Amino acid sequence: MEQISPISAKGYYFTGNGVKLEPREFTINQVSSQDVVVAVAGCGLCHTDISFIKDGVKTKKEPPLILGHEISGKVIAAGSLAKNLINKYVVVPAVLPCGECEVCRSGRDNVCPKQIMPGNDIDGGFASHLVVPSRFLCPLPDSIDKTKLAHMSVVADAVTTPYQSLKRSRLAKGDLAIVIGTGGIGSYMVQHAKNAGARVVAIDLDEAKLKKVTELGAEFTIMSRGLGEKEVKEKLKTWAKANKVSPYHWKIFEMSGTAGGQNLAFALLSYTGTLGIVGFTMEKVSVRLSNIMAFDADIFGNWGCSPRLYPEVVAAVLEGKIKVSENVEVHPLSSINEVIQKALEHKLERRAVLVPTEGGLQ
Repeated sequence: MEQISPISAKGYYFTGNGVKLEPREFTINQVSSQDVVVAVAGCGLCHTDISFIKDGVKTKKEPPLILGHEISGKVIAAGSLAKNLINKYVVVPAVLPCGECEVCRSGRDNVCPKQIMPGNDIDGGFASHLVVPSRFLCPLPDSIDKTKLAHMSVVADAVTTPYQSLKRSRLAKGDLAIVIGTGGIGSYMVQHAKNAGARVVAIDLDEAKLKKVTELGAEFTIMSRGLGEKEVKEKLKTWAKANKVSPYHWKIFEMSGTAGGQNLAFALLSYTGTLGIVGFTMEKVSVRLSNIMAFDADIFGNWGCSPRLYPEVVAAVLEGKIKVSENVEVHPLSSINEVIQKALEHKLERRAVLVPTEGGLQ
């Protein structure tokens, strides 16, 4: 480890004892030669964070631990091999691979067995500062303003994870993309699919969310509350036939992270279809796997996004092809426990971004 000038920092720790995160001060005074210190501009609150806090999902590092893996900020200190990054604005990928193992060399670096995930393997972004490996950080323009920089935090998961799902699905122009769950990541899946030239159908239990994604590119929506799987499928088939959409090659993206959403996604699978499981739940579902064989269908899971794809997504956001600022709401980091409670009560209208008001860039 290398000594650096001491940096006074503050973070909100998950202790494993209840929902509330505990504020604590700490000092950063050493890093490895390849590490950097990032002054946090913003950190998004993700469904995964809620799963750690409330649903008993285990973090890799035992609590106490600072959660938060959707992070943007400015590099303010670095080890001897990363000095070139000082004063650079960056997005910190939610999955930081080693880049050298068999899995990384095969092109699947998003599931590198040696990966480091902030807020899971190491302290994350619900803090004024954090220490992360410099490799694979995604640079942002020097001219970016602080507000936009904070908003860019959600690129690290909410925006990039759906993009990798799109790539994995081989979605092509003219294909039908069915997005189940149009919240934090689903709204970005709608945008990515629309930008790829697909015809997009969105399904959700919330009429307000469906109205929002219609503005983002969904051509048809289904409010599924109170409907059975067969009823949803019949609505979809009727619309597809009336709009000359092929009944084959449907690309289904399950983004809700619920058992109901996953059951519906599987029920919609048909001949030569593709199903991507992107949302996470601890709940179990009961399905007939032989349908995959009978339909000659493909199913894949998606964990995060390869850092190699981040520059493409950042470019789309900066060019206005992906709407981010319109789909986030900023809160001071000091209010994180109140924001978490709102998330638990489903009272957040947009993805929450927590911004430090002491230290960091503020």
